[in-house]
Amino acid sequence: MIAACSHIKKAFAGETILADATFHINEQECAAIVGINGAGKTTLLRIITGELDADEGDVVCAKDTVTGYLPQQQGYHSDNTIYEELLAVKSDVIELDRTLRELEQEIARTEGNELEKLLSRYNRLQTAFESGDGYAYKSKVLGVINGLGFGGDAMHQVINQLSGGQKTRVALGKLLLMEPDLLLLDEPTNHLDLASIRWLESYLMNYKGSILVVSHDRYFLDRIADKVIEIDHGKVSSFTGNYSSYAEKKAALRDAQIKQYYNQQQEIRHQEAVIEKLRSFNREKSIKRAESREKMLDKIERIEKPVEYEKTMSFSLTPSCISGNDVLQVEHFAKSFGDNHLFKDISFDVKRGEKIAILGENGTGKTTLLKMIQGMEPVDAGTAATGTNVEIGYYDQEHQVLHEEKTIFEEIQDDYPDLDHTTIRNVLAAFLFTGDDVFKNIRLLSGGERGRVSLAKLMLSQANFLLLDEPTNHLDITSKEILETALNNYTGTVLYVSHDRYFIDRTATKILDLTGHKLLSYDGNYSYYLEKKETVEQIYLGDRDAASSDGATHAQDKKTAARLDWKEQKAQAAAQRRLEQEYKKTEQQIETLEHEIAALDEEFSLPEYAANAHKLSEIAAAREEKETALAQAMSEWERLAEQLEENAN
Repeated sequence: MIAACSHIKKAFAGETILADATFHINEQECAAIVGINGAGKTTLLRIITGELDADEGDVVCAKDTVTGYLPQQQGYHSDNTIYEELLAVKSDVIELDRTLRELEQEIARTEGNELEKLLSRYNRLQTAFESGDGYAYKSKVLGVINGLGFGGDAMHQVINQLSGGQKTRVALGKLLLMEPDLLLLDEPTNHLDLASIRWLESYLMNYKGSILVVSHDRYFLDRIADKVIEIDHGKVSSFTGNYSSYAEKKAALRDAQIKQYYNQQQEIRHQEAVIEKLRSFNREKSIKRAESREKMLDKIERIEKPVEYEKTMSFSLTPSCISGNDVLQVEHFAKSFGDNHLFKDISFDVKRGEKIAILGENGTGKTTLLKMIQGMEPVDAGTAATGTNVEIGYYDQEHQVLHEEKTIFEEIQDDYPDLDHTTIRNVLAAFLFTGDDVFKNIRLLSGGERGRVSLAKLMLSQANFLLLDEPTNHLDITSKEILETALNNYTGTVLYVSHDRYFIDRTATKILDLTGHKLLSYDGNYSYYLEKKETVEQIYLGDRDAASSDGATHAQDKKTAARLDWKEQKAQAAAQRRLEQEYKKTEQQIETLEHEIAALDEEFSLPEYAANAHKLSEIAAAREEKETALAQAMSEWERLAEQLEENAN
């Protein structure tokens, strides 16, 4: 065990954030803290680091434990370049290297006893240099720089000229190079593109120390976490396994708690009714029995009613009309900003009902592409044409379509003047704006609150083609799941940019990858994209100048095969699900029939029917009918079981 929290309590302005937080972190363990926005995740990290005092409880770390902390916001300044700043982390090794070089020169001109002393010192320093990865420190620094997206000339940018997100990436790089025993990370993926997140996952999976991370990135947590620490209404619970394992266990636990609570409540109501009935007899014996039952009832350990989930967004996306099958046709798009050439000659089309995710590293032009389609950014070359009855709804990650000077209520009212006050308030309540909250100024809202206002406007637009730029930014996991459900139930068309791989995997039917100044297409979700990525990139991003027409045909054949492969997989998966449902349904049917036959057997044995030949004949006929149905169900169950076994092999 490297660290432990014991009975941590913390409240702000009388509101309890952490009620009795008790958990521990083992050596080389990666634990994730999860909970809705405002649950106290960052507060808990700050208490562990000592930045914030707990009202009660203790944090204990193993002796000589070195802790490193990455907060969400970075307020640090430096005139160093990125490379200089990260290289400075290895200053002790660099100093050793310099000393060793000086000793080598001194040894070359020294003799006798003095030489032996120098050699002894040199050997000690050499050992320290090697144990500090002295021969690999430069490659480690460059590896972290490249992994976090600062490769090439970008590493020579001055820290003070970077954006807040870039500074956070630099701070993350410094922390990783320091290699503390306990690494505390607060939303480390917020400012990383997909390539950098994948690199960070690999880095953390091989990290020699312990990790405690706060993140809303479920895919990331699935990859790195082997323990989940949940904060729910101030209570802290630990679950072994990754995020998906936690989600499954949490759902089962909650269902069991709710069932136990309502079963006990039913029993309590029953006992209270019996007690009341006994008292109503108004006899001494009945009253004593009632009092005895009351004492037993008082001794029951009452199960607390499971706390309802925090209020969450509640909305659906419904298009006002159905568009034509051809929703969007982009041809030969090109865009540059000065010498920065984002892409050229890219073409693609969007069909009705598709949910398409645009992927790509930071700076490849994903947001620019959406803005060009929307007409918010001028096009250098090419055209974008929408189809019949297409109505576009746009969600901007920077929320520039919101008006800073307006209140939330005015933002909705001015865009939808036909809505009365009650309707506007009901809409805003669905997005968690109630009471006087609706009169807050847009400029005073947090990123998450602005996101909810933008989603409210998107819902009211009733558009049939949605352009979404990072719609999950600033949303907690529960809100992301609500948005996923809304999009999956949406009958219109969606084209969106996102770094949230879990979200993409659950919503996308097609992937467009903006890479190498080109747009590569994958007919599937994120898992399918990962499976086919290497093959497709070899075909379309390799040196094709010398490729023959046969090679081009072969590449097209591969692309077609990949699409067919995906569709075949989808069809097979659907067939497998239907088979499993039939199998389960047949099992339930068999169980029901067996219970019914057993009930008929009991009825047949009742004394009151012993001399009733007509009734016994009816029961026997019913039993024979059930037996026939049971035999048919058993035969069907065996057939389905064999088919499932064949599919498994």
